[in-house]
Amino acid sequence: MPDAEWTRIAAGAIIKMSSMPQKSSWPSWPQWKQLPRVLNLKERLALVALVLLTIGFAAAGLWTGYLGRTNAVPDIGGEYTEALVGEPQFINPLLAGINEADKDITALVYSGLFRYDAAGALVPDLAERYETSGDGKEYTFFLKKDVIWHDGKAFDADDVLFTFGALMNPDYASPLRTSWQGVNVEKKDAWTIRMTLENPRAQFLDKLTLGIMPRHIWGAINAKNIGLADANMKPIGTGPFRFAKYAKDKYGGIVSYTLDANPHFYRGMPYIGHITFFFFGYPEEALAAYKNGKVLGVSYIEAHNKQSAERSGARVHELRIPKYFSVFFNQNRSKALADQRVRTALALATDKKEIAAAIFQNTAIPVDSPILPWLIGYSQTAKTYPYSQDDAKTMLDVAEWKDKNQDGVREKIIGTDKEPTNLEFTLITSDFPELVTTGELLKKQWERVGVKVNLENYSVDELKQGVIKPRKYDALLFGEVLAQNPDPYIYWHSSQKKELGLNLALYDSKDADSALENARTATSTQEEERQLALFQDAIARDVPAIFLFSPNYLYAVDDRVRGIAVENIGAPSWRFADIEKWYLKTKRVDK
Repeated sequence: MPDAEWTRIAAGAIIKMSSMPQKSSWPSWPQWKQLPRVLNLKERLALVALVLLTIGFAAAGLWTGYLGRTNAVPDIGGEYTEALVGEPQFINPLLAGINEADKDITALVYSGLFRYDAAGALVPDLAERYETSGDGKEYTFFLKKDVIWHDGKAFDADDVLFTFGALMNPDYASPLRTSWQGVNVEKKDAWTIRMTLENPRAQFLDKLTLGIMPRHIWGAINAKNIGLADANMKPIGTGPFRFAKYAKDKYGGIVSYTLDANPHFYRGMPYIGHITFFFFGYPEEALAAYKNGKVLGVSYIEAHNKQSAERSGARVHELRIPKYFSVFFNQNRSKALADQRVRTALALATDKKEIAAAIFQNTAIPVDSPILPWLIGYSQTAKTYPYSQDDAKTMLDVAEWKDKNQDGVREKIIGTDKEPTNLEFTLITSDFPELVTTGELLKKQWERVGVKVNLENYSVDELKQGVIKPRKYDALLFGEVLAQNPDPYIYWHSSQKKELGLNLALYDSKDADSALENARTATSTQEEERQLALFQDAIARDVPAIFLFSPNYLYAVDDRVRGIAVENIGAPSWRFADIEKWYLKTKRVDK
């Protein structure tokens, strides 16, 4: 029945009621009791509806007024659950290594002298402040005095001294040890640490995000038995969350790991009460756990699953991470790739935008340099090679690589050779699906300008041990990870060409070496940036690699989890940079 009709009927009912015998202008209670006898069914229903509507309007007015004079703010409580790919083994800053599950949990349990905030800026953490000598070789750190370990013990300089002493002790076998050679650490007093370097290092403070370990726990454990200690799985730290429990399956594998909020955290107790991680073998399994309602977040999703995650109610955070993928050329194994003009032509024939759009659904950005655009030292003036098949073909023609037999592959007689050499090489990458597809697309792009490309894919372990370590590749599609304050020395200095080094292009340039060495020892940001610009100029000139793209880190979290503000990360575990500000519950307070 239309609202107007209900109102008419209700009005009629009221008129009837008012016509009842009465002594006053307002009906008495006995008269009210007689009302059902006076009204017919429709009138009674209309009156009830009117009363309910009146109550509803009154309640809405009260609620609106309440909302108007109060604000919703985060409240303490709730449990955040997340699916991780992998399984924890060492919740230990010295041993976390390349295991992402270890590093994720370690980042929540431990804290370092410095940390990276949500914007990706390096800021003091356990260090209250610091001072640096004029020559850049001496650092003095003044520690916070209000910090306690999860077990209630007080934190002080002895813990810092122990941690870095253990790091540099070969018996602990930390994979980070080599990066700390030439550093002397000494305790000045209970709250002051001094570190002295043999040579200044522009990126030294970045290393101080390492989690500090409690001396009263680890000092009693034999260094050679560190991997067997219970404290690796039941850690004691100073971070925002503390160990609660973990669960195993019948085969001994860790299936879940729970942390509780640290009520004594020096930056303020986290809002979220508990965090539980569940572990899976593959990204697809982790995403399925979210879709099935088992977890509120997924540590990482692949680009092709982004829309699927969003349709399932997740908000996908696209975090910039200093990681890029390139094709590295081994000029020692391929006569064709030893020609700088061939490498330049390949760069010109590479459509990076097509790769970013077709394979990564525009969740990756095309790059042209070994230093990413948002990092310290990026040069905007270094030469780039915009996509142009015509320019690529012209470059190859000038270099006398021509398809004389019309078989679609260019060839050329090199030096004193009697037979022509085909413009052909093998591109090797991992069996990671998005890299396999990238390799296939590069093959198509390069073959359009007369280059024959053979593709080979290997598992990550096979690739590292059987291909990269012995340098058995013509061209390698692979990724490299930088720091927020990048040190490209380890990837591009000629001293890193050996099998254990990371110079995958086997690049050897006196100009680049000099710039990299000077950038490392620069005592000012301006000088560091000037030297890194010279390094990028050398790379752009010599084209030892083609820089392709930097993929965003895709982190899927349910919309019910709020307060996430992180933007730039140096590693996946940095997504928890502002974890103490995340919240699941709210309360209202007066404005």
